[in-house]
Amino acid sequence: MSSQAFSLLSSLPSSSFSSTRPRLFLGVWYELQGQRISFNLRPRCTDLSITYTNEYVHGEMAVINPPEDDTEEQVPKVTNSICVKFNNKEKKSYIYDYEYNLILKLLIKVAISKEIMRSVERIKKMLKSMEDGEINISAYDTAWVRLVKDVNGSGEPQFPSALQWISNNQLPDGSWGDALVFNAHDRILSTLACVVTLKSWNLHPHKVAKGLKFFKENLSKLEEENEEHMSIGFEVVFPSLLELARKLDIDVPDDSHVLQQICECRNTKLKKIPKDIMHKMPTSLLHSLEGMPDLEWEKLLKLQFDNGSFLFSPSSTAYAFMQTQDDKCLIYLNRIVQRFNGGVPNVYPVDLFEHTWAADRLQRLGISRLFEQELKECMNYVARYWREDGMCWARNSNVRDVDDSSMGFRMLRLYGHNVSADVFKKFKKDDTWVCMPGQSTQAITGMYNLFRASQVLFPGEMILEEAREFCYDFLREKQSANAVVDKWIISKDLPGEVAYALDVPWFASLPTVEARFYIEQYGGDDDVWIGKVLYRMPFVNNNEYLELAKFDYNSCQALHRAEWDNFQKWYDECNLGDFGVSKRELLLAYYISAASIFEPEKSKERLAWAKTSILLQTIDAYFHTNNSIEERKDFVHQFNMELLLPHLEWNRQENGREDKAGTCRNYTWNLKRCPLDALVAHGTDISHSLRHAWEIGLTNWEKDGDKHRGKAELIVKTINLTTGPWVSEELLNCNSKYEKLFQLSNYLYHQLGHFNKNKVDDKKKYTTPEIESSMQELAQLVLQNSSDGLDSNIKQTFFTVVKSIYYTTVCDLGTTNYHMSKVLFERVY
Repeated sequence: MSSQAFSLLSSLPSSSFSSTRPRLFLGVWYELQGQRISFNLRPRCTDLSITYTNEYVHGEMAVINPPEDDTEEQVPKVTNSICVKFNNKEKKSYIYDYEYNLILKLLIKVAISKEIMRSVERIKKMLKSMEDGEINISAYDTAWVRLVKDVNGSGEPQFPSALQWISNNQLPDGSWGDALVFNAHDRILSTLACVVTLKSWNLHPHKVAKGLKFFKENLSKLEEENEEHMSIGFEVVFPSLLELARKLDIDVPDDSHVLQQICECRNTKLKKIPKDIMHKMPTSLLHSLEGMPDLEWEKLLKLQFDNGSFLFSPSSTAYAFMQTQDDKCLIYLNRIVQRFNGGVPNVYPVDLFEHTWAADRLQRLGISRLFEQELKECMNYVARYWREDGMCWARNSNVRDVDDSSMGFRMLRLYGHNVSADVFKKFKKDDTWVCMPGQSTQAITGMYNLFRASQVLFPGEMILEEAREFCYDFLREKQSANAVVDKWIISKDLPGEVAYALDVPWFASLPTVEARFYIEQYGGDDDVWIGKVLYRMPFVNNNEYLELAKFDYNSCQALHRAEWDNFQKWYDECNLGDFGVSKRELLLAYYISAASIFEPEKSKERLAWAKTSILLQTIDAYFHTNNSIEERKDFVHQFNMELLLPHLEWNRQENGREDKAGTCRNYTWNLKRCPLDALVAHGTDISHSLRHAWEIGLTNWEKDGDKHRGKAELIVKTINLTTGPWVSEELLNCNSKYEKLFQLSNYLYHQLGHFNKNKVDDKKKYTTPEIESSMQELAQLVLQNSSDGLDSNIKQTFFTVVKSIYYTTVCDLGTTNYHMSKVLFERVY
């Protein structure tokens, strides 16, 4: 986009950003004084609806005045112009001299805006409609349900609608299974199950023949496929299905090498299964009963879940019903057949999985702020079914897994729920960690999500320390072997997700940086999960999330670029280069603030943070060689005297002098502008509070000249005071917990500012034990809900500011430059 485009974007009134709720930037919907405003641009002098307000044109403030009379003027046909129509008077004013290409680009963006708002509403409806989970139908499980005979003894099928689904969903090549991704295990298993079902009822012989042809021609592909992508329990359930096919005289090969290997694998696995344990306590084996011989059903029925299923598996439950005629099994099967109109999924319900993973995806995509209430309700739902020993993918389960428990733990903590780290003790086996108790192997995503959960730790939680160390080693080993392939999901860029988590610790992960990378890693509709067959979770993985995230990111980036342009003008205007502040330092200061506080409506907070950082660097640069106590005292005295002057006047010659007086005037002139910015934005005078915050900050600096001392407190106060009238100096000073946050933030900012990364040899230890422990304490103070009246948004500001210095501490220059370029200057496509 051209520089004029960014100029025009930046001319949008900052006061039109709603502070009460987040807004998408660039012609989506803004609110000003309770009035809703929309943009409707056309290339030839058509209407742009606005309200009377102060506008910024080419960086200067100008007032647009409405016409005096109510008469309608004739609109001339002027090329390369935009016509502005006032809502109240219906009068037109013209802005000329913008390139046609610029207008066209704006037209395209604005035209999209209504669809974006419709996208937001569609996603809100998804989140509000979540119940037991949206999931696609499984041909394999539907085939097993279709094998169930009428309970009244008519000899007919109990679920005739399942036949209709099987008949309608054979793929052109004769197979059944996921139509978009060819996975040999999924297709072979699903196809044989459907062939067996149709043959058992002597129906559709042509479909049977076509399916059997596909089965024989593609059987060898099982050997070629990545072992990690073998469907869950395949080696157990597939041989049982082969036996059933042979009983029906279906011509399946007996001498196939691949079938012999699978049968040998099954026998080996069955020998390892402790039959006495699986009949006494719920285990993951309940999910695949159709593949298990010699079962003691009287004992197993005692392990049946409350909803009538066996570990929420339709195929396992259908097989159990055929063996026992249990009424609860039939109730479960009836319910899901009705729910899915004939077909059934491979697992159901999946409510906790859906609620938790959807919240995680939206957060990592950078758009969770648009759905705050909906996601809060999602996590409240998860909290209702969270147990002290964890959770699985569905509520009211007696089986837990580390993947769901890790994701649930992490998201619940981030949303302020109190959950204990002791939940992970059951997943530790000697010196290793497992997905489920009793198992001996690990999945990439299971350990990846455990690693992410272990980073949200509070002081003294040794179990999470141990988990983090194990998972780090496990994932690094897989990464070095180029073996980041998972058994639970086929996603667009799992290696990229793992690399980001390993390279950028959570304490250093800035929201815009994470969103920029995850938007490229998230596959949307194309991501597919692996169960007994491939399956899809449309409320977890969909293009609606992805497209909204892309548009939102690019819109925020456009605003950030416009702000960066104006930030450079401010730098030049103030002669800051002459005071020792480089353009690279300027860019870094803005990048850190924009990557940490990216929301369009928080432009004032973002710029206040960036300017504060630069002004502090100006002082530090000037006093780098003249850093005596007398010099510092003299400067602070002159600073206080300048602040008492009533006028606000910029004199380039005086303020630009490279001496102490010039530095001080430059400094105080900019400091006095900040309250004016807040006054324009919120109608609130924060000059006294802001001046007091700076006086405290400079007093701390005056003592020993340490540029890091008290800096966190100054930045936090500046951001919070700029936020709006509801944040006051009195509010920040009236609670002892805020004082604790100030002390801890100042300590961490100071320690991190002086930290030498070379002192730490272990790559798993990003800083020192003292710093890590204090970061954990700060995380606990910020994340845990409390009854002491602390505002969560203000608390989050402390964490945001400290995470920014943690980021610059642990990320080297090359990494920071790469992130900076990618986040600020590379659009998402």
